[in-house]
Amino acid sequence: MEITELQRDLAATFRWTARLNMHEGVANHFSACVPGSTTDFYVNKAGIHFSQIKASDLILVTKENINDLKKEPDLIDPTAINIHGTIHQKVPHAKCIFHVHSKYATALSCLKDPIMKPIDQNTMIFYNRVSVFNEFGGLGFEEESIKMANALGNKQHMLLANHGIITTGETIAEGFNYLYYFERAAETYLTALSTNKELNIVSDEIAEKTAEETANYPIDLAKLHLQQIRLILDKEEPEYKN
Repeated sequence: MEITELQRDLAATFRWTARLNMHEGVANHFSACVPGSTTDFYVNKAGIHFSQIKASDLILVTKENINDLKKEPDLIDPTAINIHGTIHQKVPHAKCIFHVHSKYATALSCLKDPIMKPIDQNTMIFYNRVSVFNEFGGLGFEEESIKMANALGNKQHMLLANHGIITTGETIAEGFNYLYYFERAAETYLTALSTNKELNIVSDEIAEKTAEETANYPIDLAKLHLQQIRLILDKEEPEYKN
């Protein structure tokens, strides 16, 4: 089967996430819908380290084969097929889904109040755009996945209390860019909290204005970010495209 640019884009984000040390062993998963579909999506094959994932390691899940694939846990992690399959189906705007247990996002998810206050440009990106799933009930099997999808609702991203982060996007570039900046924002926020000094929180109006300006920026920085990642990988790890 011919490898698509969608698979290559997604493979590149796995490789880069490993370079950023935002992965966790052979756990965690990313997915991307086939253009025009909310039921058919690519997701990473089980048991492969993010730094080793190639485009051909991304498995196509369809409404026709999903039940059969759920019986093959060695091929696709059961939590991956449940979380991503359910969210793609129930939340149409989540065309691409990125889920990690990265250091700062996970630490943030462990706070009683995990909402980042708008204290810098990166935290403002996510102002009022992140839902919080507060009902941790174990690993993300079917029942838990349905609760996650319902909790995401019309928000673009979701902090999973006591668990980690999910970012979404209309494109792979957009979803990954949000994942990258959420981790940066969480790092800044937790570092500021660690000083035990009063936070300099901007007004709701400025936070919302900054979030909107970022979302409607005249240059597609997310696309450019992924293009640069792929240029680096083309030189240093070209096998990611295979």
